[in-house]
Amino acid sequence: MLMPILQIHSEDMPPYAVVCGDPFRAEKIAQKLSGAKELAFSREYRTFVGEYEGVSIAVVSHGVGCPGAAVCFEELIRAGVTTLIRVGTAGSYTVDVPAGGLVVSTSAIRTDGLTRQLVPEGFPAVADHDVTHALYGAASAMPGVVQKGMTVTLDVFFNGVEEIPHKKFKQAGALAAEMEIAALFVISSLRGARAGAIVAIDGFADQDLAAEYDPHTNVVGDAVEREMEAALKAMVTLAQKDAEAAGM
Repeated sequence: MLMPILQIHSEDMPPYAVVCGDPFRAEKIAQKLSGAKELAFSREYRTFVGEYEGVSIAVVSHGVGCPGAAVCFEELIRAGVTTLIRVGTAGSYTVDVPAGGLVVSTSAIRTDGLTRQLVPEGFPAVADHDVTHALYGAASAMPGVVQKGMTVTLDVFFNGVEEIPHKKFKQAGALAAEMEIAALFVISSLRGARAGAIVAIDGFADQDLAAEYDPHTNVVGDAVEREMEAALKAMVTLAQKDAEAAGM
């Protein structure tokens, strides 16, 4: 069956998918797979399939923001994907996780508009425990700072007239802010899939992003490399446990 937006066929999709915002980051992740091939490049959605340590994995880009990303997540699940891991970047709320650190999201504070149109106000956006455990284990085995906890999903990137309430989120215990995780967690919960997310910290969210934001430093690039490896290794762990549970 053809997915009309992603332009992929369900018969080509494995049950495991790593998703990211940038189509060119998807290409970088796919380069870590053996026998990788590009299936489609439609709008911001770029899809690859290959193998990592014997496990068939899809890599798909979803663009920036919840509405467009939600289309990607919905169609991947309809195509047969049952496990999704997002790799991305985020702004930190704590000096304990500076630029170059990693955060594994256990849940997302929903400030986006997309999930408000899908579920009631009190519906939680939470990661799957097994996916989170596999991600945190893989990331913790690498050098560098790694923490796990709440993240915030925002629609806004640059400041406007209204102040972005970063201080409130920080006081509430959130570790970082990004723009898509809430959609991933809510949609996966609704559609019976499991999901997790890991983000590389590229600065501090409560600074003036227009003046301070620079995601192209070497320290951020190194963190992105670590999170990509962590996501792939986590997928292998999950696939092996799935095979064991199935008696294979």
